[in-house]
Amino acid sequence: MESRQLGNLTVSVVGLGGNNFGRPSVRGGPTVGTAEGDLDRTIAVVRAALDAGVTVIDTAEEYALGESEEFIGKALGKRRDRAVIATKFNSAISPTSGQGAGADRVVRSAEASLKRLGTDRIDLFQIHQPDPSTPIEETLGALNALIQQGKVREIGCCNFSAEQIDEAAQVAAREHLQGFASVQTSYSLLSRKRAEGLMAVLERHGMRLIPYWPLAGGILTGKYRRGMAPPAGTRLATRNAEDLAHLLRDSVLDKVDALQEIAAARSVSLADLSISWLLAQPTVACVLTGATNAGQVLANAAASTVELTPADLEDIDRITSGP
Repeated sequence: MESRQLGNLTVSVVGLGGNNFGRPSVRGGPTVGTAEGDLDRTIAVVRAALDAGVTVIDTAEEYALGESEEFIGKALGKRRDRAVIATKFNSAISPTSGQGAGADRVVRSAEASLKRLGTDRIDLFQIHQPDPSTPIEETLGALNALIQQGKVREIGCCNFSAEQIDEAAQVAAREHLQGFASVQTSYSLLSRKRAEGLMAVLERHGMRLIPYWPLAGGILTGKYRRGMAPPAGTRLATRNAEDLAHLLRDSVLDKVDALQEIAAARSVSLADLSISWLLAQPTVACVLTGATNAGQVLANAAASTVELTPADLEDIDRITSGP
């Protein structure tokens, strides 16, 4: 699989998101299965990802209240050095005490994540949400101390605005600190505005973009059809009628239908088209994709081999650049 640079890290262009790892009951889902069974599934997915050339595994302290990190650590085992582990702190729900991005909280979160992951270093440590109550100087100072101690290699932010990214970069330069190497934000063919508003500031500061939700919650898989109920077991199957009416409104499904035609003409899946389009965008380093089985991992990895022509990109932009 192709690799790209993110700071001093070499990352696969397709990454594995870890928010599906951990028991469903802990993640807020139905009480089914056992910890052992869910760990076995995580091991199978993580090992399939490594075998497919996927190196980036992204998680967070909040995912399954820490079980995602624990399961990933166990799944990697002796293959730890083959992975680029990315995790996050300052989550809305955390198994560690307190919230926010103050210095003490940063250190506590890092130590707790290192323990759950069973490793001596975090390759990419990211602030999950901006913390307006803490000066960014304090957060960056604590993160840089972790870098100096060898516990963190690169740092990133998630869900920051262009103004917040600019401020952080300016503070890092002024204080002679290592700044953020990346920003995570939602980005897909059906959700373009926020990420594209960050492109200029990321290029200015030499940062890279890590898109999540690349398939728009599954809508860009083509599994949701006009006038039909969402298939049982899918992400949208439990949404209420009002949410479904908005998410699957005619303007969205019109775009999906048109994109399906382009994908079919290229003999690729709609998901392949969606991921390959993201990889063609400026500043994108790695696209995070979810998977609950080895087959999904292989399908996501295969998307990295699809090359879109300038004409393809023009057609896709014509369909999706509007509201």
